[in-house]
Amino acid sequence: MNPISSETLVRSVDQLVTNIERIVIGKGPAVRLLVMALLAEGHVLIEDVPGVAKTVLAKSLAKSLGVKFQRVQCTPDLLPSDVTGVSVFNAKLNEFELRRGPVFANLLLVDELNRATPRTQSALLECLAERQVTVEGESIPVPHPFLVIATQNPLDFEGTFPLPEAQIDRFSVRMQVGYPTEDNEIEILKSRKTNDPLESLSQVWEPEGILSAQALVKEVAVDEKVVRYIVQLVGATRRHRSVAMAASPRASLALYRLAQADAAMNGQKYVTPERVKALFSSVVEHRITVKSEARLQSQTSTHVAAEILSRIAMPSVV
Repeated sequence: MNPISSETLVRSVDQLVTNIERIVIGKGPAVRLLVMALLAEGHVLIEDVPGVAKTVLAKSLAKSLGVKFQRVQCTPDLLPSDVTGVSVFNAKLNEFELRRGPVFANLLLVDELNRATPRTQSALLECLAERQVTVEGESIPVPHPFLVIATQNPLDFEGTFPLPEAQIDRFSVRMQVGYPTEDNEIEILKSRKTNDPLESLSQVWEPEGILSAQALVKEVAVDEKVVRYIVQLVGATRRHRSVAMAASPRASLALYRLAQADAAMNGQKYVTPERVKALFSSVVEHRITVKSEARLQSQTSTHVAAEILSRIAMPSVV
């Protein structure tokens, strides 16, 4: 693995984001957050209504990176082995052989995850946390780099199964794509007048470059005051009066890594408190369960995160 300079990383990220925005028009912040999660070696949960380019976003990223891409379309009859793989008897060899499932990819898109049953949802727990899959008692590492992008319909949609807290906690960040503006939607229609522009999307990164970029992200300095600020923010969710289930130390680590990736993508060699503050809501909101009595008063995890940010002062880092 060849090392990469900070300047090269900034240029490469800008090129990657620009390339994806040719397809996912007007969604620069969402694209950058997705790339940030990739560089932080995290996973992404996209929660939004159907038809706002969630799947297209994942496909565009995979094609731009030139990595192995697999997609799982979740339905209630999907089995865990449909995701992880299964041992099949080979009559010619007179032995069982592993038929690997779609999880053995660099970028795995799990579409409409909350339409799968809890049993099938749980098949992803091991690869999300440990980057390996156990099939028939054998633990097999997934490819590296490895990124899971799961999409989820709003929970009030029919035929959905809420994700368990243990699984939600394994997604570094939750994001939304959102509806396009009127001008962007016009541009989308024009770009698809004759064919799908995704078919002609070019590769702008090499898989080896991803590993080098991830290594560089880990070298970004984080001042002790910033580390304490991260811990204070996440810890405040555990003491909030409206919170039944708070954010775990895994949330602190995700916020730490994402802040490093954000700094590296912007050519900075250290993390600022401002970057931590900007990322906090995306990292913790999906990890917070609000008490039922607080929900009756229209309290949400978004309100909790905003209140914590307003209450805990950012440290001064010189």
